[in-house]
Amino acid sequence: MATVAEIKAPIANEMARFESHFKEAMKSETPLLDKITHYIIKRKGKQMRPMFVFLSANVCGGVVESTYTAASLIELLHTATLVHDDVVDDAYKRRGFFSVNALWKNKIAVLVGDYLLSRGLLMSVDNGEFDILRIVSNAVREMSEGELLQIEKARKLNINEEVYFEIIRRKTASLIASCCEAGAASAGGDKETQEKLRLFGEYVGIAFQIKDDLFDYGGPEDIGKPTGIDIKERKMTLPLIRALNIAPANERRKVINIVKNHHENPEKVKQVIDYVVSTDGLKYAHDRMMEYTHKALAILEEFPESDSKTSLRELVHYTINRKK
Repeated sequence: MATVAEIKAPIANEMARFESHFKEAMKSETPLLDKITHYIIKRKGKQMRPMFVFLSANVCGGVVESTYTAASLIELLHTATLVHDDVVDDAYKRRGFFSVNALWKNKIAVLVGDYLLSRGLLMSVDNGEFDILRIVSNAVREMSEGELLQIEKARKLNINEEVYFEIIRRKTASLIASCCEAGAASAGGDKETQEKLRLFGEYVGIAFQIKDDLFDYGGPEDIGKPTGIDIKERKMTLPLIRALNIAPANERRKVINIVKNHHENPEKVKQVIDYVVSTDGLKYAHDRMMEYTHKALAILEEFPESDSKTSLRELVHYTINRKK
């Protein structure tokens, strides 16, 4: 499997330039805000989303000035949603660093998220990038709806497979889809090409989320020790949904009761993990992940061969083979 550095190779210069573009976009004349945004930049992750933007632009003709605006807009809005998510989830760590709300409290974290959102909107308007603004704003709407749908359904634990896929399509896949669509739009790709890459990103995003689900159980491909974090948070993941679908009525009631009422008890959580592992829940989820992976790669095959197409292919493989 290719490393992130190898995947980035065809867009290394663009990613380096994007870094300064993004830093500039986050600057503020308010000292406290500038200090916090500097902290956010310092703890950045692998930057997979900008990579999807630049690689998608490259397979559609090449990176242009609009592509930098698209990548910065997506990263600003994505960062804003993460800052807000940490407040909503009462989370004090992200990627091994303290979250903004852990260091500066909820009120400041919400305002920082709002600031990042407004910077993204203004940058798009100032550059006249209304198509890209529409694409990314639509993704943010989908993400919010997906989160709310998950909260609504989680209360009763009545998430079936159809609802599960609708939630992850909106909550996780819509942002990766918007990266690919915005990249294509920035490079002048026609509507049909934009839609192809949007769908490619959506399939990758769905596979990405199923991979995350498998982390909770260890998984058939030796992901690591089961964590049970999703069960503790009463999240209905695909392996669990599958196990419940094929469970006898008495076992189903028992598992749902643990997830609903005993999710704080490590021994009870382990019982649920063991039960899911004893069924075909993990294999089923893994097979569905591969199904979406193949659908994404099939779309990619419609584009001419290039270094960026190879990197997109490798990025798909990285998504489903990562260890965390």
